[in-house]
Amino acid sequence: MTQLELARKGNVSAAMKAVADKEGLDPEFVSQGVAEGLIVIPANINHRGVEPCGIGKGLRTKVNANIGTSSDYADVNVELEKLRAAVDAQTDTVMDLSTGGDITAIRRAILAATSLPLGTVPIYQAGIEAINRYGSIVAMPVDHLFAAIQEQAEDGVDFMTVHCGITLKAIDRLRKAKRVTDVVSRGGAFTIGWMLHNGKENPLYEHFDRLLEIARKYDITLSLGDGLRPGSLADASDRAQIEELLTIGELVEHSRAAGVQVMVEGPGHMPLDQIAANVQMEKLVCKGAPFYVLGPLVTDVAAGYDHITAAIGGTVAAAAGADYLCYVTPSEHLSLPDPDDVREGVIGARIAAHAGDIIKGVKGAMDWDRKMSVARKNLNWEEQVKLSIDPPRARKARGQHGTTGAGCSMCGQYCAMDLVAKYLGTTSVRC
Repeated sequence: MTQLELARKGNVSAAMKAVADKEGLDPEFVSQGVAEGLIVIPANINHRGVEPCGIGKGLRTKVNANIGTSSDYADVNVELEKLRAAVDAQTDTVMDLSTGGDITAIRRAILAATSLPLGTVPIYQAGIEAINRYGSIVAMPVDHLFAAIQEQAEDGVDFMTVHCGITLKAIDRLRKAKRVTDVVSRGGAFTIGWMLHNGKENPLYEHFDRLLEIARKYDITLSLGDGLRPGSLADASDRAQIEELLTIGELVEHSRAAGVQVMVEGPGHMPLDQIAANVQMEKLVCKGAPFYVLGPLVTDVAAGYDHITAAIGGTVAAAAGADYLCYVTPSEHLSLPDPDDVREGVIGARIAAHAGDIIKGVKGAMDWDRKMSVARKNLNWEEQVKLSIDPPRARKARGQHGTTGAGCSMCGQYCAMDLVAKYLGTTSVRC
């Protein structure tokens, strides 16, 4: 049985207990959340040793790191370096988005190298293989797409992004929207190209029950992808995006009825003042399903710094109720990221997630900040480094310059807290 089916029977699985222990919560709370579809635990039965990770209401906001090759650069060793960088920076999950080289071998190497939940976008593999086998993506038979899904399920992939909400009706909305950036989702582009060329409905929508059978067998969490997400501020919250979301809302209920865990993906590029409304809309339309957002990026002009624009948007999204942030690296829109980019992206997303958790009142979130404040008050530099979200970076900064005072080299002997403490007699405090 899937985690959803177990929870509905009132059972607390080992995975649910592990999630509860990590979060400092009652296992019954996690089980109830899973039963209602408000929490998912991506854990394919074939992924041996996978660390259960809960995503959803009442839990810490989670962070995902995308790695993977491209048609221009495909080196499995580099991808494993990126994986290590993501793990070192404390990402919660990883996705392999490879589109170059031996995609199957790369995925299996990543699976073998990590116990973190792994996600994929199966149409990438199916589409690239279709080019080699049938001459083009649009010539891909429906069975070929499902064969790729089946293979990845058997390998142990824990969650899959599937663009099931792109329908012919949604494409009609897209045409009328007259977008600036059209479609920026790779999986969405593959799907739309296939549909328009063949004049047929989206196979993942038309044969959704077939997809559910595979997902239920291996307890794969479906991540219903937003193939029509906005790729620029000008396209945010348009009718094409909303049309896809409405369809996804229906598919969420269908998935739950089949005993399949499901979450929903969201934008994209979006003005800051639209983010909270988009989160609330997803929660309403999709009956509280965990929401997984890419950023959102709050400006289009920060090339080279999009990990920052994404962190700004991610903070607002998490505070409004988003459950899961997909990182964005400094290389977004410019190039395939390297391990350093991966690290920067994870740290930025973790900052956003934690800031959101403070607003949501997630258990333990505010305690972390209080401990840091106490360490700063006590001028306990080693403790400050340990409590930092990125200890290596904090240690490096601390050691940049020597100082003659008890504080740091920014104030030297004129540290405000040190000076005032002597007059107030508050030389140290405790947590």
